[in-house]
Amino acid sequence: MYNYCTLFDSSYLTRGLAMYESLSRHSSSFHLYVFSFDNDCTNTLNKLALPNITIIPLQDFESDELLRVKSDRSTAEYCWTCTPSVIKYAIDHYNLPECTYLDADIYFFSDPSVLITEMGDKSVLITEHRYPSNKDLSETNGKYCVQFITFKNNNDGMTALNWWREKCIEWCYARFEDGKFGDQKYLDDWTTRFQGVHVLKHLGGGMAPWNIQQYNLKSLNFDIIFYHFHGVKLLPRNRVELGGYRLSENDLQTFYEPYIKHLFSIGVKLNKVNPLTNYNPTQRPTWHWKSPIWLY
Repeated sequence: MYNYCTLFDSSYLTRGLAMYESLSRHSSSFHLYVFSFDNDCTNTLNKLALPNITIIPLQDFESDELLRVKSDRSTAEYCWTCTPSVIKYAIDHYNLPECTYLDADIYFFSDPSVLITEMGDKSVLITEHRYPSNKDLSETNGKYCVQFITFKNNNDGMTALNWWREKCIEWCYARFEDGKFGDQKYLDDWTTRFQGVHVLKHLGGGMAPWNIQQYNLKSLNFDIIFYHFHGVKLLPRNRVELGGYRLSENDLQTFYEPYIKHLFSIGVKLNKVNPLTNYNPTQRPTWHWKSPIWLY
């Protein structure tokens, strides 16, 4: 059994559900702890009653420490602030031997258990951004991406997690300042700061719009485990913005077309459960490959 946790609100609900459904498709033994950040999201998830999911409403895990800093942070910054706290809550409250945090906008194409297995007897698993050398943003954005990160419930794992949690409560903003950026610049020195940290080697874990240009998708010598759909935004009137990254037609066809179609189908289903989206179930997608916006 593999234990995962994630967090999202109603604005990310279609993405969070797409992530869950892709995980369900490729993993036969898992449990996902979903930290729901608003009442609409919680109510909809409760109505769906999905298997292998535990829903934790925001008010159930917010500590006094988190509440003290909440008003000082934007919605995104508060989500980043909470990331180590939700992992710790899941491990502590449900007595888990380990837990892997998943960003809600990642999407699985293969079983992610191979990534966790790779860490062996190590206690923490982190993934690099793998920026191309000509567009390396590690100095400001961090060498590692908080997208898929595992902590074991042992001394080394919890030492790193507790330190990270304290730092994010102390400072977690969407700006580069004094060597910090959000929740992820804190990870830069973990391989020397903490014991038992493993940096993922599998190139199929952590493919993303900032590194996809390095790969020839027609001749990969590894399995694609997950893709991080950072920058994808759902817009009014069934439009989708893909973000400001350079993407080839092959990238769009391999990753973005099936993902956006999946989001669209989830949105149609959600309208029948709880009308939170702007999807029109009578429309079909029209793909505009050369534009940063796809129209439905």
